[in-house]
Amino acid sequence: MANSTIEQEQDFQRLADPYRRELLAHCYRMLGSIHDAEDLVQETYLRAWRSYGNFEGRSSLRTWLYRIATNCCLTAIDQRGNRPMPSGLGAPSDEPERPVVAAPEVPWLEPVPDTVLGGDAADPATIVASRETTRLAFVAALQHLPPNQRVVLILRDVLKWKAAEVAELLEISIASANSALQRARAQLEKVAPSEDELVEPADPGQRELLDRYASLFENADIKGLVELFKEDAVWEMPPFPEWFVGRDAIARLIIAQCGPEPGDLRLVPTAANGQPAFGLYKRDEDGVHRPYQIQVLTITPDGITRASIFFDTTLFPKFALPENAPA
Repeated sequence: MANSTIEQEQDFQRLADPYRRELLAHCYRMLGSIHDAEDLVQETYLRAWRSYGNFEGRSSLRTWLYRIATNCCLTAIDQRGNRPMPSGLGAPSDEPERPVVAAPEVPWLEPVPDTVLGGDAADPATIVASRETTRLAFVAALQHLPPNQRVVLILRDVLKWKAAEVAELLEISIASANSALQRARAQLEKVAPSEDELVEPADPGQRELLDRYASLFENADIKGLVELFKEDAVWEMPPFPEWFVGRDAIARLIIAQCGPEPGDLRLVPTAANGQPAFGLYKRDEDGVHRPYQIQVLTITPDGITRASIFFDTTLFPKFALPENAPA
């Protein structure tokens, strides 16, 4: 009996483990939180293992796992709500010098490391699709959709499932699945920001801009730094609900709220949501540079259009960033 259970567990792990990364991406798109996504993937596999003996194979194992994961996500959304970005909650602030006040009670959107969700390195098309459908702007827009519409849009437009497969997973009619998709697309069109053409990660111009960005930040050259931004660039920084538009407002904000001196800040490059990112470290009184914020940048050929700044140091281990900035 014991050997049979061990063999069944080994069989389950062999068949189910290949879907773990794509289920993590699915849960992240649904929830907007890497912490929650990881927890719910674990919950999905636990539930699946407990029910594996009753799995009759009437649908594929992949569809069955997606059904469990989706139901876990829908329950989580019902309990915890959506995860917005500050720019999705109200008008921008026009007082950069006014002290910002955190709103920790809001379950804010979180970035996700590229290394966690990365597509098949042998398939460039998969990598591009994964990058486009995990961008912060796209995931933030998904948060505006009712949960069922969010599921249908992700399954149809991101994962390219057929209407019949979505209907089977959600246990609804094909007509209902198609109707939900139409409503989701219409709503997404209203809330999704129109982005200019983005610079590809391998573009040498982007590497040069990022090097300049890090150097200017570390040297506290704020005037030079904001010249890298487009005139109407956005700066937002959960858990602070205030957000700002324009070079002048961004410069005034950094100087007033942070007031860095040369050497105070150090940036370590990383990547999040298919976008360039940095782990920013701030020098403490003892001279050690400790984790301070994760910065995710949106870059077009004309410059930086958005800086999403996350004051959540629990994200640093997720990005495999060092405990302190290297000397």
